[in-house]
Amino acid sequence: MRNRLFVFVGALIFSPSLLAGVNIQHWTTPNGARVYFVAAPELPIVDIQVIFDAGAARDKNKAGTALLTNALLAEGAGSLNADQISERFNELGAQFSNEAQRDMATLSLRSLSDEKVLTPALETMALVLAQPTFPKDAFERERKRMLIGIEQRKQSPNVLAEEAFYKAVFKTHPYAIMPSGYEKTVKILKINDLEAFYQRYYVTSNAVIAIVGDLDRAKAEQVAALVVEQLPKGIPAEKLPDVANLAREEVIKLEHPSAQTHILLGQPGIQRDDPDYFTLYVGNHILGGSGLVARLSNEIREKRGLAYSTYSYFLPMRKNGPFQIGLQTRNDQAEEALSVVRDTLKTFIDKGPSAEELDSAKKNITGGFPLRISSNKKILGYIGMIGFYGLPLDYLDTFNDKIQAITPAEVQDAFQRRVDPGKMITVLVGKQ
Repeated sequence: MRNRLFVFVGALIFSPSLLAGVNIQHWTTPNGARVYFVAAPELPIVDIQVIFDAGAARDKNKAGTALLTNALLAEGAGSLNADQISERFNELGAQFSNEAQRDMATLSLRSLSDEKVLTPALETMALVLAQPTFPKDAFERERKRMLIGIEQRKQSPNVLAEEAFYKAVFKTHPYAIMPSGYEKTVKILKINDLEAFYQRYYVTSNAVIAIVGDLDRAKAEQVAALVVEQLPKGIPAEKLPDVANLAREEVIKLEHPSAQTHILLGQPGIQRDDPDYFTLYVGNHILGGSGLVARLSNEIREKRGLAYSTYSYFLPMRKNGPFQIGLQTRNDQAEEALSVVRDTLKTFIDKGPSAEELDSAKKNITGGFPLRISSNKKILGYIGMIGFYGLPLDYLDTFNDKIQAITPAEVQDAFQRRVDPGKMITVLVGKQ
């Protein structure tokens, strides 16, 4: 039975009913979890994801707690050990995964919709979610693995740049910490720290359930209720503080014996429900989000050959995530490349995009949109995001219309209001 699920994976690439429109149904379970459901009856598969506001932003002074807590959920639950949990999913042909980021922690399951397979898979997922045992041997093993990873970070100029960038951009905000923690914080973590974190944040009032698959509404309600019925309602996570704007420019140079200098440039950007989201998204597509045809790439790579690639993006989160520009270049070219990036950004902010650039960006974004919602898993990711960040249920249906309505003047105005080239954090890691 293990291989039955994978026969259908290739067919998930294009789903006709999903391309025709996404009907998101929403309700709340009896014990308080918010559910977002899309019926996809074409294939006998169900994807489900439970999302908690339990990411690294909740670590406080114990960085690494959220990541380690989430990692240990499937290492032991009820009377089962990690091998037995894995065997249960494998025997059913189901796929289970879990992860933690800055904003959220998730548990995901893919299963055949056949009742004989789906029900035991859901029961196992519910057990992992509601009765983790946090075994000591797994705790020590995973903590050791995290400490090894922290030591390896010191050898990676890219990771060193990211760590310095987040610390400088977010300062005392919870987003400043590395989700994988630091040596001094991970070393002092104890099992009861993970248990306390789990009990506080893995509750239904702090949860969103996303479901996509071969179910009707009544069955989807049963599925959602089964997965979280053993969890307490609890209370939602406390609100995160707002991210402060930068007061001044800062340049951080870190010595590293690498052949190239890794450069990150940026500042706080936007949150996921920001009214400027679509305008900045389209503008950034022109600036540095569309690969080799973007302005930054044209100036850095095509005209001057200073780097193989460069990029820019807004990473919206529950609070303002970063706006970031990044590239790698030869050590002796670092200052020149940085100067070109700054000039290109300032010109874009001052003058905005041309009508031709905007038209091309709109065609690229809207033309590629069907591919973003062409499979169950992609839809699952979107409706999970919609639920977690409280976005409108018609978000996907109105996406292209909102993109098409944007004007060059709106892009210019949004960038002038939201991006300040005079107050950027710049991080350079390489051989100075």
